[in-house]
Amino acid sequence: MIKFLTILIFLISSCHQNIQHINNATIIPKPQKTIVKNGVFNLGSHTNLKFDSCFYDEAGFLKSILQMDLNGEKNSIILKHNETIRKEEYYLKICEENIIIEASSSIGQIHGIQSLRQLIPINYKRNTLNTPIACVEIHDYPRFKWRGMLLDCCRHFIDKEFIKKYIDLLSYHKMNVLHLHLTEDQGWRIAIDKYPELTNTGAWRKEKDGKIHGGFYSKTDIKEIVEYAKIRNVEIIPEIELPGHCVAAIASYPYLSCTGDTIEVENDWGVFKDIYCAGNDSVYTFLEDVFTEIIDLFPSEYIHIGGDEAPKYRWKECKKCQRKIDQEQLKDEHELQSYFIKRIEKFLNSKGKKLIGWDEIIEGGIAPSATIQSWRGNNGAILAARNKHDAIMSPTSHCYFDYDLDAINLEKVYSFEPIPKELNINDSKYIIGGECNMWTEHAPQEKIDSKVFPRILAMSEVLWSSKEKDYQSFYQRVQNHYPKLDKLNVNYGYEKTPIKYNIKLRKNEFIISIEKGKNNMELEYKINNQSWIKYTSPFNLKESAIIITQETNTKRKNPASKEIELNYHKGLGKKVSYHIQYDNSYIGTGKNTLSNGIVGSSKNFRDGQWQGFFGKDIEVTIDLEEIKNFSEIKTSFFQYHLSWIIIPKSVEYLISTDGKNFNSIFKSENEVSPMHIGKFKESFLCNKKLTARYVKMIATNYGKLPKEHPAAGSKSWLFIDEFIIK
Repeated sequence: MIKFLTILIFLISSCHQNIQHINNATIIPKPQKTIVKNGVFNLGSHTNLKFDSCFYDEAGFLKSILQMDLNGEKNSIILKHNETIRKEEYYLKICEENIIIEASSSIGQIHGIQSLRQLIPINYKRNTLNTPIACVEIHDYPRFKWRGMLLDCCRHFIDKEFIKKYIDLLSYHKMNVLHLHLTEDQGWRIAIDKYPELTNTGAWRKEKDGKIHGGFYSKTDIKEIVEYAKIRNVEIIPEIELPGHCVAAIASYPYLSCTGDTIEVENDWGVFKDIYCAGNDSVYTFLEDVFTEIIDLFPSEYIHIGGDEAPKYRWKECKKCQRKIDQEQLKDEHELQSYFIKRIEKFLNSKGKKLIGWDEIIEGGIAPSATIQSWRGNNGAILAARNKHDAIMSPTSHCYFDYDLDAINLEKVYSFEPIPKELNINDSKYIIGGECNMWTEHAPQEKIDSKVFPRILAMSEVLWSSKEKDYQSFYQRVQNHYPKLDKLNVNYGYEKTPIKYNIKLRKNEFIISIEKGKNNMELEYKINNQSWIKYTSPFNLKESAIIITQETNTKRKNPASKEIELNYHKGLGKKVSYHIQYDNSYIGTGKNTLSNGIVGSSKNFRDGQWQGFFGKDIEVTIDLEEIKNFSEIKTSFFQYHLSWIIIPKSVEYLISTDGKNFNSIFKSENEVSPMHIGKFKESFLCNKKLTARYVKMIATNYGKLPKEHPAAGSKSWLFIDEFIIK
């Protein structure tokens, strides 16, 4: 008897704890209205599933999730048709006797099922006699109709099963668009019967180490993916890039280019000058043939044609393109691109499809019915909306999940407001939603989960839930959500930079504090390769140093680690005057960037320590506040030619005691080729015994990119990190 009572008490206690857990459970994205009720619905083999005939597929989907037949007689799950509510709207009511999901469409019904799915305890097993689900009433619908994610299958090939995994994850979080980026310079990923070389040649590239990388989707694969997505109410949007980002197609069929030269599929990242020849009518025939086969595979009403980053160098040199400009009475190459886009749009419209393009397609004149995907900030969307065109928001500031957490963390994504404040009420209705982008230049398939999650949780809520935000509430729901992601086999990453250095200057010394990505993280650090020290509190340094910090209490395969280099010099914290202003896209840490003592990375120009100047020289002066003796002046510049960042043509140092009269004491011409491959930094060093208060540096921008550059003729960037005086 005592043993029986002990077991009974244990079961009651366990059940109580389970119910408490469920009552605290939450849904991402947050529903529009939730009312928590008393009691629980007990799910088990005794549960019956009833549904209106229009929800036959959705009933099958629910059974597959629960892995149960649902033929019991004790209580019921009811999928009910309600034609009075909107397409994506649903009502979910969980009572002790039954669960009712009301919707007018399969889309709304799937949303309701996914909410129910999130409310089922994570320890649910199909053979469990009773799984208690807290009673609740939910009324829910989305704020925006377009809630998407771009997956780049070109830079690194993505397996079909992995794509299906992401269709499941998008549906689970009420995202309804998967934008598949299928053609690029680095690979053509979809079979086209009429042009077999697109996959025989264009789907494969030789990497720098000699290995072959590639792959493509057969038409059978695509049909399987599309059908899988349809059941989960995720729309697949194919992107076929034009007129640029098409080296893989040109490598397959050289006649598509302006030169007709034989080239190889690209094995590096960037923007390349070989693009489709806009003056060659056979190019349009090729693209119409391709789109004809694409349209047969994808039922979506939209086709994405890219349209971004198309250098005009080849067109300027091409007789056929120049003849086309004259024939069509176009102003320049920008209007030629607009002609190209409009011609393709007319064909797509004739097939009942709508065109989407990146915001560059606005240049030279927007196609009549195009939807604009705005990635270079908000301006493209603003212009589109004011001209009564639909727009999708994907600004790099919040939506590029290939960017590191230093640039875009969970909280920043959550702060995203898709409707630009510049738009009035009438124009704002043309903002149909947003999309987060997962480009894969630096993220092969095994890294995608940790890049996308948990940031996509914030994006799903931004696009679904109300405009009002509460980050602390959302953050807590994310913590509750991780066990669900574990069960879905998501190898999620960090919410923010796991290790972040906060460097302050005080009386010519560095005060170093290390911010943890999570409160329970434990860190250790070492200075100049000495012994490891457990990090407990900020510490001071009055010397140049390389600091390495790493996470110690983690089960991750690759624990977080981060290195920073500090340079102690006489210009620390001193005022820097800019005679030519840096670009707003790359401001570093602002006006103290060049004198904060933090050395920029030689691999990452987005680390927050580099300042960029686009098409401009750099001219800055540092004020040492008093006349001082020194013997070294040094500045360093970044180069990555595929991002158009080039070492300056020359660097000159000048000194002054009064800030008015300057004498040149050093000038050096750059000897590094603008086509030098890779990411690296180059320093300009002056070693002389000098006396001055003011030190000026003039760095001459390389100018237009050379003819051998992929983006020949475009302006170049100039990047600088620190102005060192010792």
